[in-house]
Amino acid sequence: MSAAASRAPGVAPPREPDRGGQPTRVAVVGTGAWWGLQHANVFSSRPDTKLVAIVGRDPTRTAARAHEYGVPAYVDIEEMLDRECPDLVSLCLPNEGHFEPTLRVIRAGFPLLVEKPLVFRPEEGAMLLAEAQARDLFFAINFNHRYAQPVRMARAAVDRGDLGQPVFATWRFGGEPGSSAHPHANLIETQCHGLDMLEYLCGPVDSVMAQMTDVTGRGWSTLVVALRFASGAVGSLVGSYDSSYAYLPTHLVEVNGTAGRLVIEDTVRRFTFQAAGDETARVWQAGYFNDQDRDFHHTFDRHVDDLLDALRQGREPPVHARAGQRALVVANAIIHSFETGTRATVG
Repeated sequence: MSAAASRAPGVAPPREPDRGGQPTRVAVVGTGAWWGLQHANVFSSRPDTKLVAIVGRDPTRTAARAHEYGVPAYVDIEEMLDRECPDLVSLCLPNEGHFEPTLRVIRAGFPLLVEKPLVFRPEEGAMLLAEAQARDLFFAINFNHRYAQPVRMARAAVDRGDLGQPVFATWRFGGEPGSSAHPHANLIETQCHGLDMLEYLCGPVDSVMAQMTDVTGRGWSTLVVALRFASGAVGSLVGSYDSSYAYLPTHLVEVNGTAGRLVIEDTVRRFTFQAAGDETARVWQAGYFNDQDRDFHHTFDRHVDDLLDALRQGREPPVHARAGQRALVVANAIIHSFETGTRATVG
């Protein structure tokens, strides 16, 4: 009988088996040249993890990726789970293909980390969360922007009250399109980082109003959203697939409060805080030898540090998949606002 089949229905395995100090065994599902590769790199290079399998859809591509890391290749998730019984499954798949593989891992009862977006439809996200909750399952999402040093400094400034009462916040992020065919791909798969970040720094959004354009024929590829936070503060989000990641700054966050203002530039590039009325600003940017804080990909390493600690301690993930569902719910309200031409309440 298989390892999965031997468990009672709806009962998950231990979140982190006692491995006697041995590395956590991680399987990566996805063979993409960008983030799929980053997942394989991270879990194969850490001394406290062991990459045990690569799963992909294309046999040739999957075998080639697995050969690079000296691990078994699989094209069937259930077969991999049965044979390898990993402590953690890390899923990094094409954005519109998240739901079915994620559901399969959840129903098999394995702890998991998924890339953003959670899914494209709120009802699918709700189903994944319910299935994971029924199994008391560790279910994390990689909103890695939270782990950039400027963002960590911004959150600390907010928590200390350095800004006073937040009054307005702005997020701007634009670049080239990916491969998704969904008409709202930019909003759901990329600006989900912005929706998460604005709520991470300013609290929940309670209503939105949106404008979008399809002038380039790429769906609703550029959008502007006005937001109101439950605190009474207001905000804006500008997101585009009709820009370029070569333009600097590509990304900008500003939070203005009654006592001060903070600015984040290009996620990892620079953090600035300035107190109200003070003509001198405090600026952080990575020093000459500080490659780690300067590198966007290292935000994932920092997230994995906290994630593995939570997994081993039997705690919730530092960024639970609920954050992915929340971003999707806000995105859905933005779509509703645009389609109806009205202000939309966020459920």
